[in-house]
Amino acid sequence: MPAARLLNNPIQVAAFRRQILSWYRANRRELPWRKTRNPYRIWVSEIMLQQTRVAAVLEHYRKFLKRFPTVHDLASANEADVLAAWSGLGYYRRARMLHRAAQELVTEGNGRVPTTPVELQQLPGIGRYTANAIASIAFGESVAVVDGNVERVLNRMMRADLSGQRLWTAAQQLLDRGNPGDFNQAMMELGATICTPTAPFCESCPISSHCASESRTVQKSRAREQRQERAAFLLLRRLRDMLLLRRRSERECLMPGMWELPQLKSAPIGPATLKVKHSITTTDWTVEVFESGDPERSTSLKWTPLAQVGTLPLTGLTRKILRKLKLLA
Repeated sequence: MPAARLLNNPIQVAAFRRQILSWYRANRRELPWRKTRNPYRIWVSEIMLQQTRVAAVLEHYRKFLKRFPTVHDLASANEADVLAAWSGLGYYRRARMLHRAAQELVTEGNGRVPTTPVELQQLPGIGRYTANAIASIAFGESVAVVDGNVERVLNRMMRADLSGQRLWTAAQQLLDRGNPGDFNQAMMELGATICTPTAPFCESCPISSHCASESRTVQKSRAREQRQERAAFLLLRRLRDMLLLRRRSERECLMPGMWELPQLKSAPIGPATLKVKHSITTTDWTVEVFESGDPERSTSLKWTPLAQVGTLPLTGLTRKILRKLKLLA
């Protein structure tokens, strides 16, 4: 049966739901946020997973929840502590919005996480996808999700180019209303592990009998061209246990309020102490670290005890440098 007609055939839709749910329950990855129905913990996981690989999230998720186990704990924290706990995940605006939303919930709703997508979308940092994910997984609301994985699965299955509301409508029509949380996670899991962007494992796909693109050549997406940049940072220590750091201005568009090593004011002299590679969104950086020179002028330079550096919201690059130099655990 052509996949484009699947949505109009209740028998085929029911078979599709059974097959993908059966596959998911037997093959899903064991992830910590799949072992709970606590809406706060699911919310934290969904925000962390935005534009971030699962492997990178796992340890941050554990540590973040140990530091802020409830909405009330997060709401009462200083933003600097929240950013420090988030350090290494990138896209720090997500942490700020999560913090702000927790404060709104405690101030206006006694810390209760809303149960419906409409209410959830009123909170900072929560859009349609995140609201539907939380509502379906934590509260069993019959709402579909569409992320990049689900979009790819649907369009390949139907050999279509759905987007916008048409995509959301198709996802909602397929949704298993009796098991919306598992179904949504099954669709995302299928896209992440089987129906991958450039080399799908069609021979292992549980819904291949419904797929109009099965075993067809999948056009590889053009790799996004990365910009190449260089930077030089200064590692200045005083009395061996004090380190000079710079706090980024709140007016800076990238990582405002985060702490980093100061950049060199002029061309470095002598060999670098350390050379590292670091990627931020569309830019690949080659970074050299020197232990002598003058820092760029800034009003936000501060000598900080090494024992306290790890408690600050450091940029991911600074944390990487200090760990490589064994100055940070």
